[in-house]
Amino acid sequence: MTINLSKEAGVAKIILNRPDVLNSFNKEVAMAMQDALKDCDRDPEVRAIFLTGEGRAFCAGQDLAEAIAADGPTLNSIVRDHYNPIISQLRGIEKPIICAVNGVAAGAGANIALACDIIFAGTSASFIQAFSKIGLIPDSGGTFFLPRIVGFQRATALMMLGDKLKAAEAFNMGLVYKVIDDDKLLEVSFECAKSMAKMPTKGLGYTKRALNLSLFNNLDDQLDVEENLQTMAGKTHDYQEGVNAFLQKRLPDFKGN
Repeated sequence: MTINLSKEAGVAKIILNRPDVLNSFNKEVAMAMQDALKDCDRDPEVRAIFLTGEGRAFCAGQDLAEAIAADGPTLNSIVRDHYNPIISQLRGIEKPIICAVNGVAAGAGANIALACDIIFAGTSASFIQAFSKIGLIPDSGGTFFLPRIVGFQRATALMMLGDKLKAAEAFNMGLVYKVIDDDKLLEVSFECAKSMAKMPTKGLGYTKRALNLSLFNNLDDQLDVEENLQTMAGKTHDYQEGVNAFLQKRLPDFKGN
């Protein structure tokens, strides 16, 4: 299995599982990842998604052996059919997606991580926009997300120079939420996912939708988005439960709807 999918305590755990090649992507991995994300989106019992890699790396990006094979997919097919749907799914699924970057995240692997909602990195993690090393441009949403996270100048330098960012540097640039000791990374980040699975899922999903729209809207349009989504959030069970729990001075029991 190139992708391992399991479910626990409201969390779907997706593990990239080609450790012998640093979890690099080929068509099989990409299609399996898309299927796993579809499953997570459709399953009402899944209220958070946890993504990581097996072994000593998160993901080294595209498997170049496939990319140069005579009978392999073309570059435009790799981008259009393999990666673009994954990025759209990661941003479009209105459930929190927590990513634990263990080891290297390079090329498309780095940009898949950036498309997630919350990123934890192990102390030995690193991020590399490796495309320039082989004469390509960043894909998988990299040219969209990275400038918005670190600024235009830094994004340009990282993409053109292909510098290796260590976890602490990535944290200082705002690429990751927290840096965790390697031996505690999976425990801490998965506990975060389990905690989020107990939160008001609809509200978190609306927050994600608002953040996505904020990438394009002016202030007036975004204020309208906030008004509309707040109205929708106010009609959920979890809003009523949250208010009642606050007034009754007890812990809320959110249902995700």
